[in-house]
Amino acid sequence: MKLPIFNAPRAGYCTCLPKYNLNTYLGRCAHACIYCYAVKFPSFIGPTSPRLKLLDHIESMARDTQRKLPVMMSDCTDSYQPLEKEHKITRRCAEVLAKHSFPLLIVTKSDSVTRDLDVFKQTPTVVSITVTTLREDIASFIEPHAPSPDRRISALQKVANKDIPVVARIDPIIPTINDDEKDFERLVSTLAEVGVKQITMATMKPVKGFFSTLKQLNPEVYERLFRLYADGKWVVGYKYLREELRRKILEKLRPIVLKHELSFASCREGFSQLNTALCDGTAYCRNLLNAYFDNLVKS
Repeated sequence: MKLPIFNAPRAGYCTCLPKYNLNTYLGRCAHACIYCYAVKFPSFIGPTSPRLKLLDHIESMARDTQRKLPVMMSDCTDSYQPLEKEHKITRRCAEVLAKHSFPLLIVTKSDSVTRDLDVFKQTPTVVSITVTTLREDIASFIEPHAPSPDRRISALQKVANKDIPVVARIDPIIPTINDDEKDFERLVSTLAEVGVKQITMATMKPVKGFFSTLKQLNPEVYERLFRLYADGKWVVGYKYLREELRRKILEKLRPIVLKHELSFASCREGFSQLNTALCDGTAYCRNLLNAYFDNLVKS
């Protein structure tokens, strides 16, 4: 057994460099975000399920995987589920991966990630925390059971204070919901103050079933978004805003990120020329990549 390679179709504009991906939990994430894309995959439907058998295999998986690429935890069900406090699957896997010198990319919405700072210090690690808004009214609607924005901001600061690189994902940007420039300015300013190195943005890309669910939750919001996405296109199972509108949103918000001297990246948008960094943030934990850029500077 080896660590699984992260597999994202290039047709969906993914620009990630090779890395591994490890989901320590399956099923629907307890955060219950209304925009969740993971529900399009059969393994991530139903209640949250801990992958306890991983604990029996992670040592051999790490030992048998030779290339020391970053390991992302995770791309679907959040690795810091409430269940993680009981099962500690993510922590135990991280300990083994760190022992075998694998860089780590932690992607989460949970402030409980700060529990494992001691493990992250053992190997090059990047912690990426999603913060879509500072407004509690919006957060409670789109991410009803996730930790509050204030708790996530506090977590980012605690990680940064340990000299562990932190990336903030403002993902997704939902038109008319969290794309207001003043709100975005306040969010980016706060993220810069707590030590974030990079902002990665992505517009919302609904999966099938999203709009029917949204119509039941909030008919007014449904009407607005349905009209905006009506002339979009389906790409590998996701509904994209039309290209012109995606670009307009990015070009409106990108200057705010650069003004605060943060690196900027967009995720799966098709406008990689706007990026100043790798979208997933792994530039901060890829030793070979860092050495390559160091050599460029020296030459």
